[in-house]
Amino acid sequence: MKGAMTSTSEKAGKTSALHNTLVYVRQHWQLYVIFMLPAVLLTVIFRYIPMGGVLIAFTEYNPIRGILGSEWVGFSHFTRFLSSPDFMRYLMNTLKLSIFGLLWGFPAPILLAFLLNRILSSGIKQKIQLVLYMPNFISVIVLCGIVRILLSPTGMINMLLGTNYNFMTMPEAFRTIYIASGIWQGAGWASIIYTAALSNASKELKEAAVLDGANIIQQIKAVEWPAIKDTVLIQFIMSVGNIMSVGFEKAYALQTDLNLNASEIISTYVYKKGLLDGDYGFSTAVGLFNTVINVVLLISMNSIVKKLNDGKGV
Repeated sequence: MKGAMTSTSEKAGKTSALHNTLVYVRQHWQLYVIFMLPAVLLTVIFRYIPMGGVLIAFTEYNPIRGILGSEWVGFSHFTRFLSSPDFMRYLMNTLKLSIFGLLWGFPAPILLAFLLNRILSSGIKQKIQLVLYMPNFISVIVLCGIVRILLSPTGMINMLLGTNYNFMTMPEAFRTIYIASGIWQGAGWASIIYTAALSNASKELKEAAVLDGANIIQQIKAVEWPAIKDTVLIQFIMSVGNIMSVGFEKAYALQTDLNLNASEIISTYVYKKGLLDGDYGFSTAVGLFNTVINVVLLISMNSIVKKLNDGKGV
């Protein structure tokens, strides 16, 4: 009886607090409008209005005439791209970079987080984290310059191997170079979110597991993995949703005339056709195709994860 009365009083208190908040908002709505209006306007102007630019994909766009004044061509640009003899090469290069990058790059920050969580000394841990995070603050162009120098015929890698290969001209080496440099640059920074999630792992359970004789793998499986499981799933779904969004800057900066068979991807093709050749309508259509594939993959992966994870997804 006493518990029921307590529960009723708590509900009444929450209802009263909500009512008071609504009354306050109603009385001072001008203040909320003043603070929210700039954010709403910026979102509408720079996020929603530009969406109208997708119409360029269905026109023979002329910058002077504008979107509405340009000739309407329907889906002809999409047909042209899909029927192109190079379509499968661009698509497969993009998918290979993305999928292999996901398979090798996605587990790296998780493993780093588990390893960092084993370090007991906070001072040593902070120093190691600083070293791991530093590559993230190097610009992509500078990173590509470092990679080119290291892999040049007179670079450090060839000096260590005692060879004189020019790795940047080898199509078969491009994918490894791209993925490995990406892991080196981003794995440390990406591990932050998992390290933070691991801080929620129960220390009592971990100590109990150690006392029971659990090894490191068993401790991770029983105590640490459940603490970051939901975070890993959300990050994985978002990564799959961006599987076609291979970084243009890095692919373009590492590209040479001799490795084009492996390095020419959809985003670099869009850049060349749109900005270099001035074929705006066609390049927009290719970019829109890329975006649609991303959305389909995101929705599909979210549905699959929901079925495998008791209805939990993004």
